[in-house]
Amino acid sequence: MKGSFFARAACTTSIVAITALSAVPSYGQESDQPAASAATGETAESVPGGNVIIVTAQKREESIMDVPIAISAISAEALNNQKIEGGSELLRAVPNVNFSKSNFSMYNFSIRGVGTKSISAASDPAVAVSFNNTPLIRNRLFESEFFDMARIEVLRGPQGTLYGRNATAGVVNLIPAMPTPDFAGEIRAEVGSFGTTRASGMLNIPLSNTLAARVAGAWTKRDGYDFNTFTGKKVNGRDLWSTRAILEWEPSDRFNANLVWQHFEEDDNRSRTGKNLCTRDPGKTMIGDTPVPVSQFEPVPLSSKFSQGCLPGSLYSDDAYGAPNAEALAFIAAGRIVLNMGRDPDKGNLVPAFLPGDPFADVVQSRDLREIATSYDPVFRAKNDVVQLNLDFGVSDDLRLVSQTAYARDRYYSSQDYNRFVSGPIFSDTTDLVGPFFGLPINQEFAAPGGIFVDPQLGASNRLLAIDISRSRNRQWSQEFRLQSDYDGAFNFNIGTNYLNFKTQDDYFVLNNAFTYLAYNLYNRRGTPADYIDCQPSTTEYDCVYVDPNPLGSLDEMGHNYFLSRNLVETESWAVFAEGYWKIADTVNITAGIRWTKDKKTTTPVPSQLLLGAGTNGTSGGSIAGGYPQGDPVVQKWSEPTGRIVVDWRPNLDFSDDTLIYASVSRGYKGGGTNPPRPDIDPFVVQFQPLPATFEPEYLTAFEIGTKNSFDGGRLILNATGFYYDYQGYQISKIVDRISLNENFDATVWGLEFEAAWRPSRAFRLDTNLGYLKTRLKEGAQSIDVMNRTQGNEDWVLIRPWLQVPSNCIAPRDIVEQVLANPLTSFGLGFPALSALCGGTAELGTFTPEIDGLPLYQFYGFEYNPLTDAPNGGRGFYADLEGNELPNAPRLTFNIGAQYTFFIDEGDWELTFRGDYYRQSKSFARVYNTEYDRLKAWDNANLAITLERPASQIAFQFYVKNLFNDTPITDFFTNSDDSGLTTNVFTLDPRIFGFNVTKRF
Repeated sequence: MKGSFFARAACTTSIVAITALSAVPSYGQESDQPAASAATGETAESVPGGNVIIVTAQKREESIMDVPIAISAISAEALNNQKIEGGSELLRAVPNVNFSKSNFSMYNFSIRGVGTKSISAASDPAVAVSFNNTPLIRNRLFESEFFDMARIEVLRGPQGTLYGRNATAGVVNLIPAMPTPDFAGEIRAEVGSFGTTRASGMLNIPLSNTLAARVAGAWTKRDGYDFNTFTGKKVNGRDLWSTRAILEWEPSDRFNANLVWQHFEEDDNRSRTGKNLCTRDPGKTMIGDTPVPVSQFEPVPLSSKFSQGCLPGSLYSDDAYGAPNAEALAFIAAGRIVLNMGRDPDKGNLVPAFLPGDPFADVVQSRDLREIATSYDPVFRAKNDVVQLNLDFGVSDDLRLVSQTAYARDRYYSSQDYNRFVSGPIFSDTTDLVGPFFGLPINQEFAAPGGIFVDPQLGASNRLLAIDISRSRNRQWSQEFRLQSDYDGAFNFNIGTNYLNFKTQDDYFVLNNAFTYLAYNLYNRRGTPADYIDCQPSTTEYDCVYVDPNPLGSLDEMGHNYFLSRNLVETESWAVFAEGYWKIADTVNITAGIRWTKDKKTTTPVPSQLLLGAGTNGTSGGSIAGGYPQGDPVVQKWSEPTGRIVVDWRPNLDFSDDTLIYASVSRGYKGGGTNPPRPDIDPFVVQFQPLPATFEPEYLTAFEIGTKNSFDGGRLILNATGFYYDYQGYQISKIVDRISLNENFDATVWGLEFEAAWRPSRAFRLDTNLGYLKTRLKEGAQSIDVMNRTQGNEDWVLIRPWLQVPSNCIAPRDIVEQVLANPLTSFGLGFPALSALCGGTAELGTFTPEIDGLPLYQFYGFEYNPLTDAPNGGRGFYADLEGNELPNAPRLTFNIGAQYTFFIDEGDWELTFRGDYYRQSKSFARVYNTEYDRLKAWDNANLAITLERPASQIAFQFYVKNLFNDTPITDFFTNSDDSGLTTNVFTLDPRIFGFNVTKRF
């Protein structure tokens, strides 16, 4: 398409309006014009006066019917009428798409089973999210809402030539509405359920014959979807706003430029995750034929050593609404077994730091996923800015040089209750306690008088308090140059180069008042009566743990009384690409493209330091008392080719108005990364099983055939696609030793997609799409399932280790039985003896490092080294995953939408009813495909009623989203071993209804 930019902008805008499948025809459009599919945005060129939607999927303007790619283009009107208000709802318009929030600051947008199951800061998304053709590595697609859009393009399949890295699965391209030559505006106001108040607007101002501006904004405020029964407050609410300003200048028909600024901001109590589920693991009372002894010398039941906290039961069972066995948590055991706060002067007995019993024993969670009971309400803040400069210079009538420069900055902060349920009292009353030898009163400064401990960050409480903070700060620069031809001959090309620089710091904190209590009293207490060391980050004369004295909002981030995972990553990427379009016959075209990408990723490791100190004769296992020293940077480099070859044929068929048939082979690539470093523990104290420090890139080779068809003068659109993927290195994370360990898996994927849009009359429209997907992990796929480390092998037993060892282990049943049968166990040595089987130094010196720093068992008469004598160093048996399905890859996805318009008072008023129904079949959340992993099928229905008077440019709309108020579990995340393997679940928004009024001028 040639001519001035403003002419092209006006033409494209009108085309989008004409072809959009909307409940209300755009003002000024011909009412008998066939409409596009909401999913495909298509209508036939053969209709007299008709047009097709223009897309930029190949980074040039062309009809969607001419693009040999599986693409869905959703117009602004279609977004409004289907109530697709954010990225999480795009799955309702595109086949074989799945979306769910994931842990920390991430989300998983997957296309054809390929998504982002890696949550490391060093990993990249598999679906490239672009704003106006500029890729954004970090974005607010999950949180932000669409406003003043021209369209959204979703390209399915690897787009490695023009979009490059991180487009293994496809591309989501957000195209904003651009300035036009005419003055125009729009105002919309809305009220609805949950106290919803929303407003949006747009103003388009021509400043001169060559200069125009467009400003738009949107604001949403809504009460919480969830109710916290403990605090009595509604949580998971929304308070967010966005704005965009675009300035466009066209001094001549050979040059145009536009400057775009978009800002998003949110500050509310949105919940980052849903409910925390758990099928409680009570532990074992028998190991083989040997009973687990109950000893009066063990302040914690020995059976809890064989509990992992939560069992891998179905998340749909009533049993899943429990809480973990807290006596299996190592920090609870430490406060009972090792830490005594003093002696009761009346009874003469030593008083442990923590009260006896399971503090979670009385937890009964509501079966309502929207009802929680937590001691801390969520805090959520996000800011995102994108600035883009686009220059388009006509070198000649048929040759254009395009420059796109973009800067993006993203800030994110989310804090919520870590446990997601309320414990019972935990701290022993230290009011009258005296020292064990001289009978002098103990120092109460950091004790718990009255059973209440004052944590410097979490405040005063007699309960177990734990919160987490997920925080990220990042920025991105990108530059792309393209030289594009538009010759009248048989050959055209698109060649270019680009550069991207991305820096991020992702921090994850877990703060727990029990951690602080142990830091003060297990490591920082000296003398009789108890005195406390003034432990500072630089302290070396004592083995102490520095406690951050600052409140939550102003941490010095030096404390070892909390867990901090800090991830520093810089990515630099260079690429050159070329794509040629050759018309070898009147009806046959060949597209061939290649891209060479050179990636450099620099990760600076920062080990965590929870309850680790340093000093003379240290026993905590740390190297410093406070602070988080950086390690040596890890530099990774890859140079990878990607590309595609497409043959498309436009036959002249008697039974269709227009048909396109294409076949393609394409290759996608996504860079690898580093696994975060494990805790900085002295190997003399803890012998870690080696884990890979890095993970490999992903590669995807895709074979695809497809057809696009128009019938009956454009009133019927039928599209079909079939594809097969050879997938190498799918990156998937799990928590091991308190880090996100990323593993690579090979798989095959094949599927089918069907899209249809039918408008038999001016009043009635129907559109539908169907996706079928079959995914399989390849031969040799294996992984250790942290929820089932023994894999049913009765000769091995799961054991919960001691405080310094983060992950559970397995040990030989015969050795465990010997330990249990030994008289020493009955005298209080059961806990340290069993802990030693996990490879960490247990209390009471039950073993000492010997050969090469590896432990030798002493008191029980045999030698055992888990690093050499147990499968995978004691981590567990591999689960055979061959033939398993990929996570979040439902076999079927289906959507159907229909609308009917009544023309009232000779067409002065138009009343439109629209309904949309979406369903996806069951799937799995993890690669293990166990009953625990199963996600049930779910559906979603939406209704909208719109009354419009075109002559007055005013419209009234009432809508209902999630009509049946369903609460499906869309995905989940398994937490760490040392928090009991609880499960964070994610779900949909509840039923929402709203009423809005729109006035255009």
